[in-house]
Amino acid sequence: MLTHSDIWRAIDRLAREYGFSASGLARRSGLDPTTFNKSKRTMRDGRLRWPSTESISKILTATGAGLEEFVSYVGDGGGGGISRTIPLIGFAQAAMAGCFDDAGHPVGAAWDEIAFPALGDPHAYALEISGDGMEPVYRDGDTVIVSPWANIRRGDRVVIRTGSGAVTAGVLRRRSVRRIDVGSINPRHEDRTLPVDDVQWMARIVWATQ
Repeated sequence: MLTHSDIWRAIDRLAREYGFSASGLARRSGLDPTTFNKSKRTMRDGRLRWPSTESISKILTATGAGLEEFVSYVGDGGGGGISRTIPLIGFAQAAMAGCFDDAGHPVGAAWDEIAFPALGDPHAYALEISGDGMEPVYRDGDTVIVSPWANIRRGDRVVIRTGSGAVTAGVLRRRSVRRIDVGSINPRHEDRTLPVDDVQWMARIVWATQ
């Protein structure tokens, strides 16, 4: 399972590989120089602070490293990380019949694969964004990692498949016995209210590569 220390270890190793200190990498990436300081990795109340997906995206862009290279720095060893391959498909293709079972787990032969840190969810998968319908959060070519096993809370970004087979993403605003209120990721689009009976499954977006 991917842990707090795994992610911070990978950031430190990526910085060293490209000749930076943690603060130097943050500065090079356009972040506050203290973003990756060890003193900021735990909050004052003892809670663990995780780096944001946006900050990870920025350090990969600044160094030119890819996700697979970042994954290789995860773990206790000097090189290989705790990773596995997970299914990958285009967001538009995900609406095709036969891509998911009734529980929202990926099935069928339409999927490609990418390497990603182990999440503790054997059914985790990746969706590649196409078009501008999810800007400015996700852009064309970005990849979101989805975990069907992850707990979902209000405010989480989620992927939903409706009874018609449509696959969409949004922000969970409210869930009741009868309906699910979903906020649009793109402010130009309207929020939606879906009857619970019309939702086949809903899964949480746990990561994004940009």
